[in-house]
Amino acid sequence: MKKLVLLLLILVSGSSFAQNDAKRVSQYNLENKVGIQGYDPVGYFNQGKAVKGKKEISTSYQGVTYNFSSVENKNTFLKNPSKYEPQYGGWCAYAMGSAGKKVEINPETFKISDGKLYLFYNAYFNNTLKSWNPEEAELKVKADNNWKKIYK
Repeated sequence: MKKLVLLLLILVSGSSFAQNDAKRVSQYNLENKVGIQGYDPVGYFNQGKAVKGKKEISTSYQGVTYNFSSVENKNTFLKNPSKYEPQYGGWCAYAMGSAGKKVEINPETFKISDGKLYLFYNAYFNNTLKSWNPEEAELKVKADNNWKKIYK
């Protein structure tokens, strides 16, 4: 009887994790389930720049695949994945804060603030990082609230 109850708990929790993964995949800014357009999330922190990852050095975290430029960066990520994931599912932080919208990003336009990675749209003479900087504190609060509404 105890084995049956344990098995049921495992099945239910496994189903719950699968649903959470599917939700993340549906809400995150992904291309073929790959986050940050294949850029290395740890590279932003360790190298201080956007570094393209390699498909051969990748891992999946809660349904989202991340590519890495080195095995060392992959191992660093695996120790604390949530530290390195971009905010707001990888959507433009400025658009999330100013309008609550999911807007594409340029993975080479980013900011690390308070130990978190923020990505921004940058095309057609519109670099939203420049708009973010003067209003960062206010926009962070709004973006956090907007993302909670989107990612219920």
